[in-house]
Amino acid sequence: MTTREVEHEITIAAPAPAVYRLLAEVTNWPRIFPPTIHVDQVERNGSEERIRIWATANGEAKNWTSRRELDPEGLRITFRQEIPAPPVAAMGGTWIIEPLGENASRVRLLHDYRAVDDDPHDLLWIDQAVDRNSRSELAALKKNVEFAYAAEEVTFSFEDTVLVDGSAKDVYAFINEANLWSQRLPHVATVRLEEDTPGLQTLEMDTRAKDGSLHTTKSYRVTFPHHRIAYKQVTLPALMTLHTGHWTFTDTDEGVAATSQHTVTLNTDNIETVLGPDATLTDARTYVHTALSTNSRATLTHAKAFAENRR
Repeated sequence: MTTREVEHEITIAAPAPAVYRLLAEVTNWPRIFPPTIHVDQVERNGSEERIRIWATANGEAKNWTSRRELDPEGLRITFRQEIPAPPVAAMGGTWIIEPLGENASRVRLLHDYRAVDDDPHDLLWIDQAVDRNSRSELAALKKNVEFAYAAEEVTFSFEDTVLVDGSAKDVYAFINEANLWSQRLPHVATVRLEEDTPGLQTLEMDTRAKDGSLHTTKSYRVTFPHHRIAYKQVTLPALMTLHTGHWTFTDTDEGVAATSQHTVTLNTDNIETVLGPDATLTDARTYVHTALSTNSRATLTHAKAFAENRR
């Protein structure tokens, strides 16, 4: 069997430990890889883990599972696809992060792979795909890691929780059935929901602001009945460069805790345009937090009423 081994590299203006951390902690991936919608750690055993990745490819949402081995001391991450898609017979590799002084690092991406039946034509196809994907992935990694590292002070998370005297299944159903939101939620004017692959949704909607203006948003959502829905917003308002989040539904002694969580990176370039020349970073943070919380709490309150009426 012919195993091909190739290497690509790039230099990143961020400290090696920070680059390693952004790659190792999979919750960061929607921040640093634009196609990534959501990543779940399926299992963890010491330094080994199994992760499931949901991402868009050519505008379509896909998912697959990989195994990784983490080496924080050596700043290395080894990965292997569990079930490669033909014509790939096997695919794996290693991320190696090398310090270049205090605020720079070299990232090396190694791949090893085989073609089904050792077909030379297929191997050439894989060579080209790996080369093209590695170059674009490293270029995106450089751009987005440098941005994420620089933007850590303008990235923040928060959540809102409502207690529901009903079943988690009913609260989940209200959030999952977003196609009905224009009938069920006063702030939603129109909604378009597609779910070509079960559990993977594309949600576009027009929402009304307090001043009556309409805002169009598009998100990809990954559903886990009946306890969680994760999402990544891909059309963003002027004050955000990133918005991810999840809805969770947890049974407690007092009832169902329905929670909406948001992670946001502020777009500092647009603060003055949106909020005026005297607006500060704190003003922008408060504005975004208030706007998102207001919508989340409104949605959770309606979901609570829906679930309690179903009892």
